[in-house]
Amino acid sequence: MKISIITLFPEMFDGFINTSIIKKAILKELVEVEIVDMRSYTTNKHNRVDDYPYGGGAGLVLMCQPVVDAIKDVRE
Repeated sequence: MKISIITLFPEMFDGFINTSIIKKAILKELVEVEIVDMRSYTTNKHNRVDDYPYGGGAGLVLMCQPVVDAIKDVRE
């Protein structure tokens, strides 16, 4: 089984993967875990994945294109 995790913070999963029951499953080759950094799918020089909401207002939202590209790449 392959588990792909798309995230903005891949380093947050290091401890989980290396210390939990998931580690045992990985060592027994029962599961494969892939951590995908969504920032690697951006096209701007600062690797930003957030954008302003349509119509203004407070807050930020994720850009659609990096999310779509990451999902497409994981599915291949």
